[in-house]
Amino acid sequence: MYLNCHSYHSLRYGTIPLQDLVHLAAACKVSAMALTDINTVTGIYDFIKFCKAAGIKPLVGIEFRCDHKLCYIGLAKNCQGLGEMNRFLTRHNFDDTPLPLIAPVFENVIIIYPLDNAPAVLQDYEYIGIRPDELLLLFHEKWNSRLDKMVALQPVTVRGKEEFNLHKILRAIDLNILGSMLKENDYCNASEMMVPQEALLENYSNYPSITNNTQNVIDQCHFEYEFGIPRNKKYYTENRKTDIQLLTRLAEQGMVKKYGAHNAAAKARVARELKVIDELEFSGYFLITWDIIRYSNSIGFMHVGRGSGANSIIAYCLGITAICPLELDLYFERFLNLNRKSPPDFDIDWSWKERDTILQYIFDRYGADHVAFCGTNVEFKYRSIFREVGKVFGLPKEELDMLATKPMDTHDKNKRVRQVHKYGKMLAKFPNQRSMHSCGIIISEEPITNFTTLEMPPKGFPIVQFDMHVAEDIGFEKFDILSQRGLGHIDEAVRIIEKNRGVKVDIRDTSICIDEAKCNEYLSKGWTIGNFYIESPAMRGLLRRLLCKSYKVLVAASSIIRPGVAQSGMMTEYIFRHNNPDKFEYFHKVFEKQLGETYGIMVYQEDVIKIALHYGGLPAEDGDILRRAMSGKGRSKEALQKVKDHFIECCAAQGHPLELSQEIYRQIESFAGYSFCKAHSASYAVESYQSLYLKVYYPVEFMVAVINNQGGFYRTEVYVHEARMSGAVIHNPCVNKSENEATLYGVDAYLGFMHLDGLESKLASAIIEERQRNGDYLSLEDFINRMPIGIESIQTLIFIGAFRFTGKTKNQLLVIARLILSNFKPEDRAIKLIQEPVKEYKLPALERSAFEDAFDEIELLGFPVSCSPFDLLQTRSRGNVMAKDLLNFHKKQVRMIAYLVSRKHVPTVRGEMYFGTWVDVNGEFFDTAHFNNVLKTYPFQGPGCYLLLGNVEVDYHFPTITITKMAKLPFIPDPRYSNANERQYEAHGQLREDISMTDRAPYPQEQAIGLPRHKMKKV
Repeated sequence: MYLNCHSYHSLRYGTIPLQDLVHLAAACKVSAMALTDINTVTGIYDFIKFCKAAGIKPLVGIEFRCDHKLCYIGLAKNCQGLGEMNRFLTRHNFDDTPLPLIAPVFENVIIIYPLDNAPAVLQDYEYIGIRPDELLLLFHEKWNSRLDKMVALQPVTVRGKEEFNLHKILRAIDLNILGSMLKENDYCNASEMMVPQEALLENYSNYPSITNNTQNVIDQCHFEYEFGIPRNKKYYTENRKTDIQLLTRLAEQGMVKKYGAHNAAAKARVARELKVIDELEFSGYFLITWDIIRYSNSIGFMHVGRGSGANSIIAYCLGITAICPLELDLYFERFLNLNRKSPPDFDIDWSWKERDTILQYIFDRYGADHVAFCGTNVEFKYRSIFREVGKVFGLPKEELDMLATKPMDTHDKNKRVRQVHKYGKMLAKFPNQRSMHSCGIIISEEPITNFTTLEMPPKGFPIVQFDMHVAEDIGFEKFDILSQRGLGHIDEAVRIIEKNRGVKVDIRDTSICIDEAKCNEYLSKGWTIGNFYIESPAMRGLLRRLLCKSYKVLVAASSIIRPGVAQSGMMTEYIFRHNNPDKFEYFHKVFEKQLGETYGIMVYQEDVIKIALHYGGLPAEDGDILRRAMSGKGRSKEALQKVKDHFIECCAAQGHPLELSQEIYRQIESFAGYSFCKAHSASYAVESYQSLYLKVYYPVEFMVAVINNQGGFYRTEVYVHEARMSGAVIHNPCVNKSENEATLYGVDAYLGFMHLDGLESKLASAIIEERQRNGDYLSLEDFINRMPIGIESIQTLIFIGAFRFTGKTKNQLLVIARLILSNFKPEDRAIKLIQEPVKEYKLPALERSAFEDAFDEIELLGFPVSCSPFDLLQTRSRGNVMAKDLLNFHKKQVRMIAYLVSRKHVPTVRGEMYFGTWVDVNGEFFDTAHFNNVLKTYPFQGPGCYLLLGNVEVDYHFPTITITKMAKLPFIPDPRYSNANERQYEAHGQLREDISMTDRAPYPQEQAIGLPRHKMKKV
């Protein structure tokens, strides 16, 4: 009898999670209920499943509101009715038009109007909802005469008084007002709660026609949804037969191109994969992906196909991936097998600058009605919860900042803060707003509005109203169309190389870079700043510890650096075995043969399948079931025991001793959940080699490309530094040389206008366009005449040195600019100043400190360009040891002066610690470790240069300084404010550092790993 229930998917309105709502209904002995969230169908599919489990008839609908006013409630009679409502609401979402107060004509929808919006004439399928507190109005003839069209309406929004208060807080957050400013019509009635069904019916006992009408509405609604049915676009061609024919032809053509016409192993693998793909009816998925790649290639875009899809030789032959599964012994079953009924999942990366073009093609090619982004629910997070709730209670900004940034146990304990804590905790995990999934695209066989309303975010691509988990549950497998800056680095570097050097580099030909000798040398030394995936301090340290000099070791490194693998202890053990191959024994001959590449360690997910297959005798597809059982979520003890029993039985059938099989199962159980997909690592490793090849042989061009793609792990300053170390001469922006991005002329790199804080992008574009139309700017006067610009923007350009080509000092240019602009009239532009000769001003010679430019640069760019940070130190000391010498100081104390690049927070069993990355005065990088006990006395004090004292520990070729003392060193005061003491240190605060915070449990110590280095006795 509940026709109007809200869950917390009625954003910033409802307070009840879906499952709790259904449990509440079951407790009240409700036999049928409708989920009618406000302008959304986000929760309907989970709602249906919860209701079925509880024995409740589910009705699905939408509460249509306009400007926070309830217009009407729509209930779907069937699936067609849901589609009608979805299309109606989608149309208004796309057009950004208000919903009409009167519902449109529907064929399969029941409409219920609230009493205060009931039209004079109702359609057959339209009713008026009357609430228990409105029944007294039936004594008036106006309403009593319409009893035959009335239904019981008991909205459900909250569970009690506390949730009613929470509801009011949500409404104030939504309206961005203080709680005290809420008006009565801004929030729901306090009675909008669920009561036992008998009690609800008792309210209407004097009006049997109302309860009969209500039951009639319930009886008319039969929304059935069949879960587990694939809903993706089924065929690429006309049918299954023509799909597999086309896929077979393309795969065989690709196979000949990749392997030649007589490679028996490739032929067999292709045939086996095609058979599985056809049986599972996934040919269309492969062909759609191939079609997207074909288009990408046709317009010259570069892509990376990664993830478990790289386990497929069909994907390799179609050009979707660049990884040969035969070379790396990759198992197709990790990607797809007859026991795995869900469609395959390709992860494909493009440059962040080119991804929208690919997306537009997909929407155009497969139809806007059939394509949409997957949605996601953005939850209230710690900072936003306390800040938003605090605002409702009227707390000042200073207190809001404290609540949002400091741990709860340090907050004040006054009454207001206690209330903020109380209601803030209630909001944890609540959805706050709907957003777009970062990469997931749905391509549907039917129009997507059959399943969901669509929304149009500012990005310009429609999104569904449910997330990826619901999508999978109702039959949709997403296409992951991703973007990354690493491909942007590569793509742009190739273009810059051709423009700057006249050399065309075919970087898609991976044979030129994989295992290339000089690239391997850079890897072994960790010279990888700017290189995708291998530039972080942790990765560079790992490469040095491994003395990485091969593709296969890089693939392993790309996997063991992952948090899960490192957490299991496998990274530590791998480093040990790699450096000490004679100090361990393979646990069993199968481990030596199948896992010899990783020293008997299950580094990859594929390794679990290998051991299951070659030791346990299980088919490869059952090995993948074992892997997924170990790593899946929601595993029951009974299910895991069944998997274990099956594995032990198979091992016994192979003649293996029980004790040995149990130990191997223990290892699988310990590490399967942490391991990483080898195909994914291999794809990353290939891209890393491509970018490293460009860095090795075209370092200046590559680093300029990195800067233009707005970096990667580090801030722009670090990449500018690396460009300089690579041979570039760095110049500040210039109105005659710079573009929006950094520009290269030989080895002269001019920073772009995009790097200037305070210069509008429209103005930067206008400067470039005017220069391209009418030539270089001849003087400051010429520039002002040609550009509509104000004094503040002129000053920004002068202070950064953008007019240094004039030969005048900044002080002289500032005086000229002010003299011109004080009398300049816009109507004189392009007339007076062109016709008259440029006036020569006799200006006094003003002394200027050599370091004034550096502080201008710090203020406008965030870092100095004309000098090094070390030049700004008050001390002349540069430390006793340089980074290049650290290998010679193992177990010795060193004293160094260094500039802070980045620091990473890491939890340990001894408390919090940090790893620091620094450069010395020579520009060389090195790393430090800062443990909890030292940090208490010698904490980081923000960006800048520090005096460091510590002990060097060389761990497998990689030196780290364990800090015992450190102190931040003072810079000289800003000479621009020599007469204003209070401003002499303002610019210093513009320097930056990169900080990474980690929220996880401490990694285990070496002794906690539990991986034996010797064979079991009696084996």
